[in-house]
Amino acid sequence: MKILLIEDSELLRRSLVVGLGNLGFTVDDTDNGATGFNMARHNHYDIIILDLMLPSMDGMSILEKLRKENVMTRVLILSAKNETKDRVNGLLKGADDYLSKPFAFDELHARILTIMRRGQVEKANDNLCIGNFTLNLTDRTFHYKDQLITLTPNEYKILECLFTHPNRVVSLEKISNSVVGNFDFLSRNSIEVHMSSIRRKVRALNLTLPVKTKRGFGYIAQS
Repeated sequence: MKILLIEDSELLRRSLVVGLGNLGFTVDDTDNGATGFNMARHNHYDIIILDLMLPSMDGMSILEKLRKENVMTRVLILSAKNETKDRVNGLLKGADDYLSKPFAFDELHARILTIMRRGQVEKANDNLCIGNFTLNLTDRTFHYKDQLITLTPNEYKILECLFTHPNRVVSLEKISNSVVGNFDFLSRNSIEVHMSSIRRKVRALNLTLPVKTKRGFGYIAQS
């Protein structure tokens, strides 16, 4: 697993490079926001560990710019900003998890493993397909045949959760966990808004999303 660590504290950065390296991870690191952004854009990483308060470009700007450019590498925010509003904002901007400083290294390791397990299924390639709709798990894109359907990070995470469990009702709680993790909650109304947006984008192509609503239970992606 290859990790990009963007952290301006030299002591913490070097400690994490050594610790993660001892666990078998390959780690590229930088203390500069703009440099980290360019590294994330032009290289493949399995996960980015991202500080928020950085020189030249702050972490939230990095996250927003990556998502706008459809770079969907999984992101774990590591920040001293620990208020609820900061965590919620980071998750809704497209981060996969948020860990506040100070933290235990074992918890960071567990969070990394949890993020990488989230949405994993046994598959012959990196695609999840239902009918002619395809989710690519590597570049985190959504297609109908060869037609790209642009999704926000949260919309993608919702479909990834549903396509990972085809022909099964997926609860709202499970969908929420797939989007914002175990430590925050995405409301029923927010999930419905995201689903409405996805359906609208699919209908714009004169297509029907293969996902049905199960009132009171959740959603089901039917093949």
